[in-house]
Amino acid sequence: MDKPLWQASAVEVVGGIREKRFSCSEVMASVVERIRALNPKLNAIVTDLTDQALTQAAAADRALREGAAPSPLFGVPVTIKVNIDVEGQATTNGLPALANFIASGDSPLVRNLRRAGAIIVGRTNTPEVSMRVTTVNPLHGRTWNPWHPDASPGGSSGGAGAAAAAGFGPIHHGNDIGGSLRFPAFVNGVVTLKPTPGRIPAFNPSASVERGLLAQHTSVQGAIARNVADVRLATRVMAGGDPRDPWWVPVPFDGEPLAKPIRVAVTRNGHGYAIHAGISRLIDRTAGYLSDAGYDVVEVELPSIMEPAAGWFTVLVTELQGTLGPTVDQFGSDDVRRIFGWYYELGKILDLDGYRAGLADRTRMIRAWNLFLETYPLVLTPFLMRPTYPWNYDAQGAAQVKDLFDAAVYSYGINYLALPAGVVPIDLVEDLPAGVQLVGRRFREDTILDAMAAVEQRAGSLVEQLWART
Repeated sequence: MDKPLWQASAVEVVGGIREKRFSCSEVMASVVERIRALNPKLNAIVTDLTDQALTQAAAADRALREGAAPSPLFGVPVTIKVNIDVEGQATTNGLPALANFIASGDSPLVRNLRRAGAIIVGRTNTPEVSMRVTTVNPLHGRTWNPWHPDASPGGSSGGAGAAAAAGFGPIHHGNDIGGSLRFPAFVNGVVTLKPTPGRIPAFNPSASVERGLLAQHTSVQGAIARNVADVRLATRVMAGGDPRDPWWVPVPFDGEPLAKPIRVAVTRNGHGYAIHAGISRLIDRTAGYLSDAGYDVVEVELPSIMEPAAGWFTVLVTELQGTLGPTVDQFGSDDVRRIFGWYYELGKILDLDGYRAGLADRTRMIRAWNLFLETYPLVLTPFLMRPTYPWNYDAQGAAQVKDLFDAAVYSYGINYLALPAGVVPIDLVEDLPAGVQLVGRRFREDTILDAMAAVEQRAGSLVEQLWART
């Protein structure tokens, strides 16, 4: 290749190994060297599995020489966030109390990745209980954004986002209940897709109790990568079924072709938040890219995003207070306890009747968006309506937390609606990465990925700018 192997995409790695242009060991050695050079500064990977990965890569090479057929992710280095189970590893979720909480088995997506030939090089960092928009905790410390030392790496999959941008392998697992895949993609200049709930099976064998029902129906597992093709490949692999998740849905990944031109609804409505001029320009540019690619782009008023955003901060936060709140109170740091207090202040804790009524009303909101998406199968929105924020912005006060969540209504509002959405980087705003969000119909991740690929083809790659700097 005309570039170092750590820069190779997953698609390129699999193709090169299959065609014998390089070996699994050569790919892994390049990625491991990159990790060992930069991770001490970034702290994106907090459990180093590089020695084990090198051994597994050598074993994969031997298997190929003995006639094994390469699988979809054969030899591809991946990372796994520390809040899901990897057999024999600690599922810490950023809590010192769970430092030695060893998983007895693999979660479904880890099993799917391993079966596809992926090799785990490390575990990535998350904030305490994976419920902040930045990544720092008392157990593993702070993760640094590779673009700027004062910038947030995002949260809660901040380790995954920073690892993707820095070149620690092509594919990085994360999850998302309010934006935890998309915040790190936005602030690190990389790509992600929040799938439809039910697309990728979720289960932790180590869990002693089930999550709240609404949390199960709004949170998802997914991948962060440097390009759309790798996100597509990783999502396909992780979406393999598993009987341990009763909510997994066996829907084909590629749906029926849509009539052309596909209509894209565009919004610039900040709902009272003053959208940064640089973010508005990215929406304009992306709309132009999609028009150039043959999409019918129309500026139109959407169904309410403020109602589902409010639902997230009332119904879901009420559930989280009852399920996750005691863990935060007992094991959380002063910072995370204070931040959770601000979450409760920003929302409204409901009584049983209010929770029941709010949960029922969510169906009405989803129906309204489903009907809208029948006419406009894709929606282009801002993701974060402001530039990337300082690394500890959410710990500075209730006003800062409110600012972030006011700027991100198109993030957690989409979670509450159980719709798939992707974030694709476009350019720098105030010299830091920024992107846009594309939302689609339930279980039509393929249409979102197609549109993101068209945008990526025209916008180019932000991480190459980062690598040129360093």
